[in-house]
Amino acid sequence: MQMSISDPEEIKINMTAMIDIVFQLLVFFIMTFKVVAMEGDFNIKMPLASESADSLDEELPDLITVRLDAGENGNISSITVDDSEILREATMFSDLTSIVEERLAAEGDPEQAAETEVEFDIDYNLKYSFTVKAIAAVSGKVLPDGEGIKTLIKKVKFKDIGNGL
Repeated sequence: MQMSISDPEEIKINMTAMIDIVFQLLVFFIMTFKVVAMEGDFNIKMPLASESADSLDEELPDLITVRLDAGENGNISSITVDDSEILREATMFSDLTSIVEERLAAEGDPEQAAETEVEFDIDYNLKYSFTVKAIAAVSGKVLPDGEGIKTLIKKVKFKDIGNGL
């Protein structure tokens, strides 16, 4: 029996459907991608490269410590600013703004005031809305007659509670 050798058939793959699917997936991922802004302050001051630690003469910024205490049902009971307590509930947050403003005015130098930080020590049971009001109170205030907003504090941080939970 004699076998005949024939030329192999040429196999053709239709790539059109696969290219269509790839482009559809690409368009889907591009259209559904959302860029999320980073939260918080990520301005990290790294030490300069030097041979000795004595060469770093950077002054630490002034720190205002604000303690928010919770009362019944998570409502605010008192605010303590650098060991001075504010107890009047009706004007508690406006008093906080006044104290921060007086503290910054006492420093005199606007650049030094820009470096002032506020550290919040917040009671675990306090409602979040009071924390937001306190941050707004130290951040700035609306000037009379709607002339604009006076910025007070730009840097806010929270006290580390550690692993006590």
